[in-house]
Amino acid sequence: MTAVMQSKILVADDERHIAEGLQMLLADDGYEVDTATDGKAAWELVQKGGYGVVLADLRMPEIDGLELFSRMRKAGIPSEVIIITGSASVDTAVEAMREGAYDYLEKPLNIGRLKALLPKALEAYKVKQANRSLEERLANLTRFGDLIGQSEEMRKIYDMIESAAPSNASIIVVGESGTGKELVARAIHDKSTRAKGPFVAINCAAFPREILENELFGHEKGAFTGAINEKPGCFEMADGGTLFLDEVAEMEPDIQVKFLRALEQRSFRRLGGKKEIHVDIRVVSATNKNIQRAIDEGKLRDDLYHRLAVIPLHLPPLRERRGDVRILAEAFLRRFSEENSKPIKGFAADALEFIHTYRWPGNVRELKNALERAVILARGDEVTLKDLQAHDQIGGDDREVRISVGTPLEQAERTLVLKTFSFVDGDHGRAATLLGIGEDDLRGRLSQFLAPETAAAS
Repeated sequence: MTAVMQSKILVADDERHIAEGLQMLLADDGYEVDTATDGKAAWELVQKGGYGVVLADLRMPEIDGLELFSRMRKAGIPSEVIIITGSASVDTAVEAMREGAYDYLEKPLNIGRLKALLPKALEAYKVKQANRSLEERLANLTRFGDLIGQSEEMRKIYDMIESAAPSNASIIVVGESGTGKELVARAIHDKSTRAKGPFVAINCAAFPREILENELFGHEKGAFTGAINEKPGCFEMADGGTLFLDEVAEMEPDIQVKFLRALEQRSFRRLGGKKEIHVDIRVVSATNKNIQRAIDEGKLRDDLYHRLAVIPLHLPPLRERRGDVRILAEAFLRRFSEENSKPIKGFAADALEFIHTYRWPGNVRELKNALERAVILARGDEVTLKDLQAHDQIGGDDREVRISVGTPLEQAERTLVLKTFSFVDGDHGRAATLLGIGEDDLRGRLSQFLAPETAAAS
């Protein structure tokens, strides 16, 4: 058997003598061949994978060749498909080729042409598989669970997750809103020995004090008016898994006391209950607050913080990992293009420049929402700056310089140059491009506009 003939072939034809005849013929040439005499059986076989080429008759009972091909495409099954058709249906087979089928054969079959097509189709399948493998390896360089990024800052986060996940130590994730703190918590859970257990998340800022206590610990029947049934809380539901507490610094002080006890004892009582309920949980918490300020202001108990922060993990804002912005943008573009069935290939030059230079104060969440909206609004095969800036809050004040009428020219120039330089985080090349001047010219102006010590540092 040659190297090209290593993948299996499926022959799907409702005429049994054709299916079995092709199986015998191709087996003599060293191919491994399976057969199916209706579309339903063929669909069941191709879902198991492993076929390099599927020969599918256009007309079969239950599921015809075209429907089989369509299902394979939607399911991401990479087998190359050769349509077998009668002369009356050639136009349909040609249309299938336009949709991605490898080729078609008319009945009665030209065996010589079939034997010439198969090695080429199998080679195309192997190339497709090699490309898919390469894409997966590249994705592994930029992804960690649902987290995306290959910057040094994110690689440090991945390393910390890898190191901390197998333990039972409590972890607190500190970071601005929109940075992906819950994704970090899920990655910790998925990498831990608790991965098969539940992951229960609760946002402490979303509930008033009385309701939050009930959500955390549950209640017994009759514990209060309206408690007609017992209700387990998040502590109980997370038994054997991970409890994620988002915005933990928003928890009221008296709830913090009860929570600390439950965390230390790994047991609690439901509201209105007398029985101690013991649980085996791992707690991951998160906050967007300045921890020391929250402790100093009495919003977060010092003892609770130290119990939660056996391992503290700081998640950097997007502006501190600029190298990940384009990777994230392209990932969101692919995702939302697929979800909305829009064939968008990429970004227009002005949109890409904006993505690079805008500071994204809402972090990854803002970028994600902006890309979803832009994909939905885009009319061509590219996302434009207009699509990205369709929302008034995206890129407004951050990209604007207001200069009053009558401002001296030198002062106006100084304001524009310094604002642009600050906007691109001190990137001389990008600032020069935006201003339409040379980089040496920019450095000269900065030396002129900035104080001597600041200019030297730049």
